[in-house]
Amino acid sequence: MDVKRQSNFVTVSWNVFHGTDKSMLLGHSDTFPDDIGHLKVTYHHNLFDGSNQRHPRVRFGEPVHVYNNHYRNVGLYGVASTENAGVVVEGNYFENTAFPCYSTSGYADSAPGRLVQRANAFANSGPCEANGTVTEPGTFYGYQLDAAATVPGKVSAGAGVGVGRI
Repeated sequence: MDVKRQSNFVTVSWNVFHGTDKSMLLGHSDTFPDDIGHLKVTYHHNLFDGSNQRHPRVRFGEPVHVYNNHYRNVGLYGVASTENAGVVVEGNYFENTAFPCYSTSGYADSAPGRLVQRANAFANSGPCEANGTVTEPGTFYGYQLDAAATVPGKVSAGAGVGVGRI
């Protein structure tokens, strides 16, 4: 599920990604700086189950808000902030995810991004790479953050096709 080419104010929520490789890309390419000033995107209450990477991989966007998602048995990484993107990773539950977040090292051939991480839970998972400052998503909209420990239950009960929301 890609969002690119100067898209703005997009929300991706309450989805299940099971066994996917490249789940979500935000930003067309490292050589498309026209996305700077755009790509204000929110990802919340999604389940990434046995998927591999790009949950999301972000280029240029800010603020990108990744909150209250459940990452379970992720192969390569959870979130990657690259090409000076500004990402807030907040209140997520990372379970069996060796590399929850990339930012300071960039990813693949992409330059580093900026990432703020807070209030996340890490079960049998590594830490998030975090660095720099990011525009607060709350300056664009209000939201209620669920405690990270409650995310697996809430997302399991509410995510997916035909499932009622909590």
